[in-house]
Amino acid sequence: MTRQQAEQKLESTFGFRQFHDNQWTVIDKLLQGKRVLLIEKTGFGKSLCYQFPATQFEGVTIVFSPLIALMRDQVQKMQELGVPANFISSQHTEQENDQTIHDALNGKLKILYIHPARMENVKWLETVRDRDFKIAMVVVDEAHCISTWGHDFIPSYRKIITLVNLLPLNFPVLATTATATQRVEDDIATQIGKNIVSIRGNLLRANLNLFVITVQSEDEKMVWLAQNLEKIQGAGVIYTGTRVNTEIYAKWFEYLKIRAVHYNASIDTETKKEIEQGLMKNEYKCVVSTNALGMGIDKPDIRFVVHTQIPVSPIHYYQEIGRAGRDGKPSFIILFYNPNQDKTLPLSFIEGGRPETKKYQKVIDTVKSERLGLHGIVKATNLKKNQVNVILADLIAQGIVVETIEGNRKKYEFKFGAPELDTQSFETLRKAKLNEFDEMLNYWETRDCRMKFLCDFLGDVLPSNCGLCDNCRKRKVQVEATKECNDKLADFLENYFPILEVEKKNTNLADGVAASYYGVSNVGKALHRSKYEKGGDFPDWLLRMTLKAFHSHFGKEKFDVVLYVPPTESGDLVKNFAEKIAKALDFKLSHNLKKSRTTSSQKIIQSGILKKDNLKDAFALEDPNEIDGKSVLLIDDIFDSGATVKEIGKYLSKLGATKIAPLIIAKTVGGDL
Repeated sequence: MTRQQAEQKLESTFGFRQFHDNQWTVIDKLLQGKRVLLIEKTGFGKSLCYQFPATQFEGVTIVFSPLIALMRDQVQKMQELGVPANFISSQHTEQENDQTIHDALNGKLKILYIHPARMENVKWLETVRDRDFKIAMVVVDEAHCISTWGHDFIPSYRKIITLVNLLPLNFPVLATTATATQRVEDDIATQIGKNIVSIRGNLLRANLNLFVITVQSEDEKMVWLAQNLEKIQGAGVIYTGTRVNTEIYAKWFEYLKIRAVHYNASIDTETKKEIEQGLMKNEYKCVVSTNALGMGIDKPDIRFVVHTQIPVSPIHYYQEIGRAGRDGKPSFIILFYNPNQDKTLPLSFIEGGRPETKKYQKVIDTVKSERLGLHGIVKATNLKKNQVNVILADLIAQGIVVETIEGNRKKYEFKFGAPELDTQSFETLRKAKLNEFDEMLNYWETRDCRMKFLCDFLGDVLPSNCGLCDNCRKRKVQVEATKECNDKLADFLENYFPILEVEKKNTNLADGVAASYYGVSNVGKALHRSKYEKGGDFPDWLLRMTLKAFHSHFGKEKFDVVLYVPPTESGDLVKNFAEKIAKALDFKLSHNLKKSRTTSSQKIIQSGILKKDNLKDAFALEDPNEIDGKSVLLIDDIFDSGATVKEIGKYLSKLGATKIAPLIIAKTVGGDL
């Protein structure tokens, strides 16, 4: 097929008159059955490089992507163009995924998007092996995830490489990414195959105005945004380092009457969809998010991207700021950095990138004694599920563990005569990531062109400066807080209380409230002092704070009964606190909720599965009639995964409680759910 012929078909199906030169280079090679690695900036049009060939091939093009938002968006666009496409993910029901697979097997789809985690699914693996399943092309999106040197390595990508290596060398394969250092590029090329062609585009984004603002506190970040966010035209994204901060910043903007919403991995699927659609329609001034948002959002007119936390690598940073200004119009990129505090979080991400060696040994010892599935290993080791997944991927790659399929389940067993665990590769990777973080700090400190700095790091040496960044313009931005804004922030922080969104399925649980976040204020220190340092009852200022949180969330609502979570190891602290709460609110207090059996402290249990098992059927009410038809205010000191509240809520609902709402002193940052 000539370029002219292809562009005629391009216009009839996609509405574009011509390809960019690099687009046609990629497409031409794929039509010839070549393997291609495409490294191109965000907004280049990488998706067209596989969508067009997919319409020309017989069979199904499989696109592996970790970005569910992108898959959803691309499928909708393909269907609107009349190209049969669909995607498989955990967000669909099993019946919906089965129907999609059935359609693919029967030739009803041209493009099938799949999350890499699906490579762990037995049913999908059986589909791939089906002789009637005609695969036309394989696409690996976000291909940096293949490489252990990449900034977002995903273990399940190794299974994709296994699939690719089973294909004939003249079978078209496309790997795409917006960011790859030379080391990552070489690693991807090695894994995908011998005849791969690498095509690297120009990474310059000439419309991005890059600024760095040095601050001395988190408050200064919030103040600067309060004073300047509305001055930037259009909508944008603000990235924070933690889920907690997505909520705090979004609530701060709401307090200021700025349309904002928070987004992170813990938010349910339907709400995520609503937020993504709202962003596309400019319903918000900004979406405050962790890096869970952005990589799959195809919005051309994002006018600003702000980072309140320095990323772990210039690769991360370039990828995330690449969301802005895809329409070519001027957009603003702002990075806040506090040299006194902001190193801690990225360094913790790097150090925690691989589980400790002793956790690898735990898994090895477990599968040595018994062949187990994933849940069996999680239970036996008391490790988090995501940690076990990473460990198993490494152990399989090193030939220490073998994966087998029994019926419709996966099992893992120790390989006889296996080599010793090689931890040197982990240490080498850790050092490489620390070096990348040092480069991110150099980006903060540099007095040279910031865009040139990023492109040079990524292997695209720019011949000249961008002329737009703060260094090129010699325009340093500083925080100049007014008393009015400082007073507003103080008022906001004093009256900000985290909402406890509890799982309500099959219960009469209701969302509750906490007085603060553990670790974000002095609350955590006060709780620790009372619980573990013999500091006596929780101090009265925590009582006043918690009562204020109650009135803020529940208003003048009355509860029939106050119950408190019976202790595991903290004695009468929660009991005494609940007595004070009940007295201050003039609610009836009950001491009748007890432990029906001994449980372990939730904080020492890593696995979400074991947290639930630890609490299952562990509570009993001495007088069940006491709450029948009544509303219950449930008091506890710390809310982590929510497993305790859920278990008690389920039990009290069965006894006839009409509403169970938690009132907690502090909510933790995380929790393995």
